[in-house]
Amino acid sequence: MAAKTKEEVLKFVKDNDVKFIRIWFTDILGQLKSFAITSEELEGAFEEGMGFDGSSIKGYARIDESDMVAKPDPTTFQIIPWRPKEQAVARMFCDVLNPDGTPYEGDPRYILKKNLERLNEKGFTFYLGPELEFFYFKDDKGTEVLDEGGYFDLTTLDAASDLRRETVLTLEAMGIKVEYSHHEVAPSQHEIDLRYADALSMADNVMTYRVAVKEVATKYGCYATFMPKPIFGQNGSGMHTHQSLFKGNKNVFFDAKDKYYLSDTAKSYIAGLLKHAPEITAVANQWVNSYKRLVPGYEAPVYIAWARRNRSALVRVPLYKPGKEQATRIEFRSPDPACNPYLAFSVMLAAGLEGIEKSYKLSDPVEKDIYHLTEEERKDLGIKALPGSLIEAIEIAEKSEVVRKALGEHTFNNFITSKKVEWDDYRTRIHPYEIARYLPIL
Repeated sequence: MAAKTKEEVLKFVKDNDVKFIRIWFTDILGQLKSFAITSEELEGAFEEGMGFDGSSIKGYARIDESDMVAKPDPTTFQIIPWRPKEQAVARMFCDVLNPDGTPYEGDPRYILKKNLERLNEKGFTFYLGPELEFFYFKDDKGTEVLDEGGYFDLTTLDAASDLRRETVLTLEAMGIKVEYSHHEVAPSQHEIDLRYADALSMADNVMTYRVAVKEVATKYGCYATFMPKPIFGQNGSGMHTHQSLFKGNKNVFFDAKDKYYLSDTAKSYIAGLLKHAPEITAVANQWVNSYKRLVPGYEAPVYIAWARRNRSALVRVPLYKPGKEQATRIEFRSPDPACNPYLAFSVMLAAGLEGIEKSYKLSDPVEKDIYHLTEEERKDLGIKALPGSLIEAIEIAEKSEVVRKALGEHTFNNFITSKKVEWDDYRTRIHPYEIARYLPIL
């Protein structure tokens, strides 16, 4: 359904026997939260919102200021295809409000909206096209793979082609356009690429995508995970994020006279991403496990440079094809699919805008395999590395005015605190590696 207004949604619900509507939103870590209302309550939800306890949501309010209101966004209404068709179930994303009706500053969706307002003041629209990778395993208790296939393998080595096919059909049934899907490099690793959309729609789409992938996997008796690095010695899962800025129908990243076909705006945007990449890594790669992926040798970019053909660089600019000016874009390759997309898109945009507003100058592209350069060669080229652990990333983010401004004081402070707690929990636990490695010899 392509409903845009609450009146259209109410009519559709009545005419199509929709009994339940699930209200979706996320906590600061990007974990989906949901509650259901009946169709009889829908009109009231549109008018006044539905109250809930914000103190029980990660990164939201304290218990003494816990009243929150969830107000559904009618433009996000979609039937959920994996639920029964009779007395159907729909979903809508919501905006989280304070009891007085003002936006709640800790709502990740609102944070992205605020960052987009800064962009809209310049007359720009932010478009994104993320490539989310994930694994299928036998269950959620271990990492037993479904196949030993590799990149673009055919169905003889790809046990999950039917799962991907059904997932694509499910996404399209929910109004989410898919470009293509395929087996990825690692055994049982897969990718479904979403067609580009505006930033807010894409953040909603990423949340829906993750749910759909997991629901279809459950239907087929297996488990899907967006954990960045579940298998030692294999590639991890990334979320390479293609991005561009438009003014109306014009792609402002394109310049036919430039040798790279990049406008000054695009170059400054890339320079902003590169300069502030260490600061935004804690948001784009927010888990302890994220840094098991961000190591050299497994296609995950850890070195801060840009290139066109070179996939070892942090930012890649796909080569220009004549007549395809609208497709000019940059690809930021470090984020992983377990991030909070609302916050990740916010800090990427903030870093790029910082570059535009302050006219950052872009360095020359690096078309060598950076992984094979010596430390001295990288130093001579001025190539630095991303943070190597969650605590290193958090300590850099904590000093960043770009991240603080993008997230707002409330979410910035709660996010930093939450991640420090996660790191302390990780570093004080005894892990199986330590038992296997040290117990027999010490």
